[in-house]
Amino acid sequence: MVTAINPVLCGFYPDPSICRADKDFYLVNSSFSYFPGVPIFHSRDLAHWEQIGNILDREEQLPLAGSEISQGIFAPTIRYYNGTYYMITTNMSSGGNFIVTAEKPEGPWSDPYYLGDEAKGIDPSLFFDTDGRCYYTGTRPNPGGVRYNGDWEIWIQELDLEKMKLTGESMAIWKGALKDVIWPEGPHLYKIGEYYYLLHAEGGTGPDHSISVARSKKLFQWFEGCPRNPVFTHRNLGMDYPVINAGHGDLVDDGHGNWYIIMLASRTCKHHSSMGRESFLAKVEWENGWPVINPGTGRLEDSFKLPFSEECRFANEISHHDHLHFYDAKLDDRLIGIQTRNEEQYSLKAREGFLRLYTRKEKIEDKVAPSYLGIRQKDYCFEVHSGMEFLPRGDESAGLVYYQNHDNHMRMEIKNYDNGTFFVVTAHIHGNDNIISMTQINNSGLAEIIMRAERQKAHIYIKTGSVKQLAAGNVDLLHYTTEEAGGFVGCTIGMYASSNGSISNNYADFAWLSYDAM
Repeated sequence: MVTAINPVLCGFYPDPSICRADKDFYLVNSSFSYFPGVPIFHSRDLAHWEQIGNILDREEQLPLAGSEISQGIFAPTIRYYNGTYYMITTNMSSGGNFIVTAEKPEGPWSDPYYLGDEAKGIDPSLFFDTDGRCYYTGTRPNPGGVRYNGDWEIWIQELDLEKMKLTGESMAIWKGALKDVIWPEGPHLYKIGEYYYLLHAEGGTGPDHSISVARSKKLFQWFEGCPRNPVFTHRNLGMDYPVINAGHGDLVDDGHGNWYIIMLASRTCKHHSSMGRESFLAKVEWENGWPVINPGTGRLEDSFKLPFSEECRFANEISHHDHLHFYDAKLDDRLIGIQTRNEEQYSLKAREGFLRLYTRKEKIEDKVAPSYLGIRQKDYCFEVHSGMEFLPRGDESAGLVYYQNHDNHMRMEIKNYDNGTFFVVTAHIHGNDNIISMTQINNSGLAEIIMRAERQKAHIYIKTGSVKQLAAGNVDLLHYTTEEAGGFVGCTIGMYASSNGSISNNYADFAWLSYDAM
């Protein structure tokens, strides 16, 4: 037996989808306007997960220029059928709904097959029937006219796998379980026994999120709802409960009669979520032809036992500790950029053992692709360290950024003023800069920036040589939560360099970036 500890993927890993190929499980998540897109994970026991790549790792697969951070990739679905892996998703910034395929889950994945105007709406999913035919299901606005915000429906249409085009008639099969339901979304179809089951979310992706299920013996007819709908939610537990927003699930079996569901939910601290929506696991049992999620409790459990061997653990499984050094020829899969990640922004070759970020004119507060590479926040108590060599000229700056979105982030930068070099901490809140502190430093050699977060407060240090100084204490981090900043993403923390609008050929060299839960 192994123990699963929730969330099984900590940090900004929303909208999880899962599939099984023999003994191997694969999981993907939404990535919005971060690049590369759609991280993919592998497990053999559902408890321990190893990132094996990012499905959308080429710019021709993932055009994101000019996007808000909460645009881009919404709600991917991964499926395996007859030797091929399929991932279908929506690019809200460009192209709409599309499919990519691969012979191996780690890739390479194909260029997108765009489904065009026929595939209206978002949250597409694929279902392979027992006769080999493939069906598309998704959610779209009410064709008769949207009567209220969230007045959508779930629909189905056959997909021609050779042409990668929808074919035949489309049909609405479900509207949602509750009267005047909002946002029936994230639909997935399964054939279990004599029924087709439709699992979906409704109520919006916030505190009223939930999971409902319907079934039918035929695909192209109106489905019958479970009398217990919604079959899972945390909305009845109140805002003081430590895990909220539970919903958007995908079912999987282990091949031995056991069923599970992966879903999103949010951990909160002081009634705010800094990490957005994370991936949680629950057990599923079937009673009277309907799924029961975590029977006996009806809520997400902190931990539970799974019937797998301990040998399934990975050396590089996802953990609460990320220590990144820069000796490899390629960037670590955990490092993500905004809109893109290319060698106009960085170099691993310019100086051995260092990641060089170029001080390009792009600024992180604009809807551009800045010189920024970050990792996901995974805890409410953590410490981040980064070592950097940087000699600023003019308006240039470099350092760390605690990033929620373009309008809400905190910069911790080395920069010049008339009377010397300073370490400057700036809160950028709702589009406006507010300098929290300015600490003059002797900037020669390696400077170490330290951010220590403790339950929505942060202490920020700068160390040069043997001198470590507290630059800012008890900094409020609530400004960088979903509740205050809006959107769908969680925070990342990363390395940043900019000339702040000027033409520059300068750079900052980073020796490491480390993240540790406390």
